[in-house]
Amino acid sequence: MCGIVGYVGPRPSQDILLGGLARLEYRGYDSAGIAVIDGDGELGLRKRAGKLQVLRDDLSHHPLADGTTGIGHTRWATHGGPTDANAHPHLADDDRLAVIHNGIIENFADLKRELLEEGYAFRSETDTEVAAVLLGREYRRSNDLVAAFRAVVSRLEGAFTLLAMHRDEPGLVVGARRNSPLVIGLGEGENFLGSDVAAFVEYTRNALAIGQDEIVAITPQGVTVTDFEGIPVAAEPFEVVWDASAAEKGGWSSFMAKEVSEEPDAVANTLRGRLRDGEVVIPELEGLDELFAGISRVIVVACGTAAYAGLVGKYALEQWTRVPVDVELAHEFRYRDPVIGPDTLVVSISQSGETMDTLMAVKYAREKGARTLSICNTQGATIPRESDAIVYTHAGPEVAVASTKAFVAQITALYLLGLHMGRVRGALTPAESARNVAELEAVPDKIAWVLEKEQSHIEQFSHWMADTQSVLFLGRHVGYPIALEGALKLKEISYIHAEGFAAGELKHGPIALIEPGQPVFVIVPSPRESGELHKKVVSNIQEIRARGARVIAVAEEGDAAVLPFADEVLRIPLAGALFEPLLAVVPLHIFAMGLATAKGLDVDQPRNLAKSVTVE
Repeated sequence: MCGIVGYVGPRPSQDILLGGLARLEYRGYDSAGIAVIDGDGELGLRKRAGKLQVLRDDLSHHPLADGTTGIGHTRWATHGGPTDANAHPHLADDDRLAVIHNGIIENFADLKRELLEEGYAFRSETDTEVAAVLLGREYRRSNDLVAAFRAVVSRLEGAFTLLAMHRDEPGLVVGARRNSPLVIGLGEGENFLGSDVAAFVEYTRNALAIGQDEIVAITPQGVTVTDFEGIPVAAEPFEVVWDASAAEKGGWSSFMAKEVSEEPDAVANTLRGRLRDGEVVIPELEGLDELFAGISRVIVVACGTAAYAGLVGKYALEQWTRVPVDVELAHEFRYRDPVIGPDTLVVSISQSGETMDTLMAVKYAREKGARTLSICNTQGATIPRESDAIVYTHAGPEVAVASTKAFVAQITALYLLGLHMGRVRGALTPAESARNVAELEAVPDKIAWVLEKEQSHIEQFSHWMADTQSVLFLGRHVGYPIALEGALKLKEISYIHAEGFAAGELKHGPIALIEPGQPVFVIVPSPRESGELHKKVVSNIQEIRARGARVIAVAEEGDAAVLPFADEVLRIPLAGALFEPLLAVVPLHIFAMGLATAKGLDVDQPRNLAKSVTVE
């Protein structure tokens, strides 16, 4: 979850470190710090608990001497609370060595006991300081930071990205990664390291992705990548397709507001270049027809919002490919010894491509012989590199912790995959494929219609509901995962109780929750395409309305059947049954954002949450 920045080059490093950390704030953190080797070869450190602005204010009152080598960090507390002492960087080797770390070192207690027995002292409660002191000990033995790194990482267990610099080797930053993100930015006479390309995209779009158990050394003159044994390896180059302005608010009140407004573009960009003459053609999947033709089962693994995207995709994939699809929470998948093999396709979904639970599920699937495909929004991420195939969503950077545009892009990517597989397997006729492609192509404009016609209405009544303590969401068929997503968004950013249910479950227990005044959102299917299902949902609305519930219906434009029974109706354009989720979720995103804003909460950085969960 932590943000990491490293820099070597001619520029003042403090500006680059603080700017990079600002662009990484979305990852979630509760302390921040930087270390710099100045022009006199001295190592300066400043770190503070709290938001990045606390560190900026400290530096403005008590400046550090600037230099051209530095590392910066935003920490999410794990071992030890969010205090100045526990913040990164940590120093060792008589304060000549600085270390920052993302992840968890699982054997830190054994290593710390060993170092304490040798007489070393500690100033924090963190596992990171153990790695720093261990590295300092090894540096004294070798006087070579890269060699010391190799000696240390071989002893660490768990997930980690480590960056370090030593005052005796200015102009050098060394990093290592295992099960945690790290990318390289390539500049002219300068180079960068970051936990995300956002750390350096202001200065370069040329990047390298390094693999598992690799060490990187950057100097102004170049980059060297080796494995943990010191054997040189080739890093994978890629170009960042967005610029720094894409990760800025651009006049919007919040990143979440900006990203909700970008939902039409997120869908359009995911479709771009993949639709041709009424068919889906995904260049990244070229040559994999035999794989898709031979699978007998699909398992989607994901967490949180991405798992709900998977649930929506399940309906389409099964209908279009005639292959059974299961959707599993990634953190449960490998612990139940699932039955999988070479005829199983495991599809992972992760916005960041670094979600640790999902990454471990992908690795487990590969170990068991399954084929793997990743749906991801982030170039150079670990999960795509660990997968047999990748479909990027191209939604652009999503900064707000609560996912919005990435969600609709993930559903779009799943639909593309389903239509592609349906064609390959012969389960869709050309006419069926063309009809569904036409529906997909129309989605961006229809989402834009919802934003234009309904946003102010939704924001208005969400402000009226600012004192609400509980909200329920109901849906059937593809509306069910949208109900789950609506409840999750409200929980994430407004901190009130919210639950999503399959509407058919009402009589099996949840109807006991209905009391006078209880707000209930109902995702209403199209009466044109889901006639019988539509009648049942209207019946559900009557049941809860009879018990005093306040009903907010998300319904198709022109659906008059819900009007007598709904207190509020949020309209969406006409669409095919499988495409309605991409429209119905937009009012729920707007509502969650509006209610949280009315409560005076930070919608971009909700408490206790982080954008990229890189520990299990």
